[in-house]
Amino acid sequence: MGIVVSDDKLAGRMSVAEFRAFQDRRPDHERWELISGVPMMMTPATIAHNRIASNLEWLLNNALGRFDRSRLATQRPGIELGSLAFRPEPDVGVIDADYAAGQRFVERCYLLAEIVSATDELPVPGSGGRWIDVKREIYLAHPPCEAVLIVEQDRIEVAVDIRSNDGWTSARLSGPEAELRLPAFGLSCALAALYDGTPLMPRSA
Repeated sequence: MGIVVSDDKLAGRMSVAEFRAFQDRRPDHERWELISGVPMMMTPATIAHNRIASNLEWLLNNALGRFDRSRLATQRPGIELGSLAFRPEPDVGVIDADYAAGQRFVERCYLLAEIVSATDELPVPGSGGRWIDVKREIYLAHPPCEAVLIVEQDRIEVAVDIRSNDGWTSARLSGPEAELRLPAFGLSCALAALYDGTPLMPRSA
């Protein structure tokens, strides 16, 4: 997309180490992200947002349970990324299944997914893009990452980036019958499964 993610000229802004120390002092239910060196508290997610995240987590874990038990999906993993001025918190990530008790952060995520919220539309100073666009660029630059999903919550639409030996391939899926295929994670499902139980795909009585 050509979004510039710059760590330059951030004198006086919070460093990643300072941000992590700040997070440690906050209650667990609070959700913070570092945007251009500034800590931002995220607004509580909508029920639809949480439902989509739960569906995606379940679909991925169900597939990984059969396909690759060395990995698992989890919501809101703390991930250390390469950027110095940004620390997004993905809604769903696939991480190594082997982790320590009490562990909060990981250095590798193999899939990073965002369900687009109102705060994701905020412009990021110095980038020329929205926060969701900047997050996508940061995720694409994460070396272990094999797939990035940007999931809309007000319509049935998913932007998919998949890494191959030739680089990244991007696609946009829309409609309940569109097929989401993630071979590296053993997942193939219709978008209807991702939106099940939301106002876009309500459950019948």
